Amino acid sequence: MPSQSVLDALEGLELDPSSDGGASGLRNAALPSPCFFHQRFGDAVNIDKVLEEIVDDEYISHSRLMQTATGVREVSRQLQRRPIRQAVRSVMIVTKARDNQLVTLTRELAGWLLSTPRYGSDLGINVYVDAKLRMSKRFNAAGLVERNPRFQDMLRYWTPDLCWSSPETFDLVLTLGGDGTVLFTSWLFQRIVPPILSFSLGSLGFLTNFQFHQYKEHLHSVMGDSGMRVNLRMRFTCTLYRNGRLGGAEEAEQFEVLNELVIDRGPSPYVSNLELFGDNELLTVVQADGCIFSTPTGSTAYSLSAGGSLVHPDIPAILLTPICPHTLSFRPMLLNDTMLLRVAIPKASRATAYCSFDGKGRVELRQGDYVTIAASRYPFPTVLAQPTDWFDSISRTLRWNTRGATQKG
Repeated sequence: MPSQSVLDALEGLELDPSSDGGASGLRNAALPSPCFFHQRFGDAVNIDKVLEEIVDDEYISHSRLMQTATGVREVSRQLQRRPIRQAVRSVMIVTKARDNQLVTLTRELAGWLLSTPRYGSDLGINVYVDAKLRMSKRFNAAGLVERNPRFQDMLRYWTPDLCWSSPETFDLVLTLGGDGTVLFTSWLFQRIVPPILSFSLGSLGFLTNFQFHQYKEHLHSVMGDSGMRVNLRMRFTCTLYRNGRLGGAEEAEQFEVLNELVIDRGPSPYVSNLELFGDNELLTVVQADGCIFSTPTGSTAYSLSAGGSLVHPDIPAILLTPICPHTLSFRPMLLNDTMLLRVAIPKASRATAYCSFDGKGRVELRQGDYVTIAASRYPFPTVLAQPTDWFDSISRTLRWNTRGATQKG
């Protein structure tokens, strides 16, 4: 969990008045989490029991919980180990509306969700599909409704505006595609995010660990007694500031980023000169073609191609990866996720720079502009297929530590 989330959550800890502020007082505390996932499924998780487990550690006192991210991170880690059993009443399906094969599979999945009895009803659950499919002949919404007239009220359509204004509408989001579809889903939910279950139907699959041909078994399990286990993936809150006319900075745009923020020289023939600050202290001046600021989730993307390390998504870190640096000693590194980073274009710079957020929203940074990067208080919850999902994905996609031939004994 990011540092700001920790502070917000721990401010809500109410100690027993008779306590000394230590572990005994914490046992009776309530932890209202700022994370949407915890709020949504709070009645399915015994937060008090989780707190009792972590406060037994003599090294974790209330004062330390207040000063560090250890407490809430441990709560998050414990919650990931517990299956969440919750009635799923409304499901959103995200896919490429122009891909005929995926539209056909979306129709099959929607029909099954609508018709499969759930929770004591003779019908299924509400299904939201892309509004672009409303008039699609291949999706044939009218044909689905003909099966049962009651499907008319159950088959609904989502828009980006609905995702922005009412994300709590959806109990579960299903993606059909590759990692690009998952990133698009993150882009849709720029604040709170429902749990995401991703089926592998694309060219890349670091984030898609469920096989579509087994969707009935997977969804019966997730929506049944087995429940779902969720990994809370860190995102960045990236804020763009423009150099104001009076010399001050003016906030222009803000983005929630799942993979990475990239700042590069764009079409300029000159190397980028970027001032990098950490907690308002100048760390270095970057001279390179650009710089990548990646989440652990994004460590398998652009950062990896630029020489960055693979980082497990549970590790709270910010990856700093230079792109073709001017000095060979400028190597990739991991920074503490509690740092507030700021990347500025010097006012005396002879060139501008360009930044992109998860490959979208590419904008020009002029002299005096800057971008801040901080761990977001809105994590991206992904449903786990197996506890070893991440290792399975890098073994499958990168053939991690796989030899072409077996050495003779």
